[in-house]
Amino acid sequence: MDRRTHSEIVARLRSDARRIATRFGLRYRAIEPERANVVRRYGVCFSDGEIRIRLRHARTGRPLKYSSLVNTLCHELAHLKHFHHGERFKAFYLELLAFARREGIYRPDARGSLASERRRPPASRAAREAPPRQLGLFG
Repeated sequence: MDRRTHSEIVARLRSDARRIATRFGLRYRAIEPERANVVRRYGVCFSDGEIRIRLRHARTGRPLKYSSLVNTLCHELAHLKHFHHGERFKAFYLELLAFARREGIYRPDARGSLASERRRPPASRAAREAPPRQLGLFG
């Protein structure tokens, strides 16, 4: 992934995070890419509101699909309200993910590069309201 693409992805994540956080009244300090040497997690939310998202697969180094990044983003944003993995956290995380899907931010069926995801028209209302399904991490 070249620097320009890396910067575009980070900017898009930050923009989407603002949109989701604003809708749900969440406050965070920063959205940052995870350090390359971190291999045990896809994202992390610190108690000070900093969120880090891994952009590449730990073993292969391949870029992760944008839908996977958004899934991780929603997970970490949910930690701003529930700093655990209990039932209230899970319900809120799914609510964030459903909102992101309705808004066209979360598109797990999108294939290909970031540029091709941008060109694809928004999903139908029925598709946007369908429950989330398990993601593949690679595109």
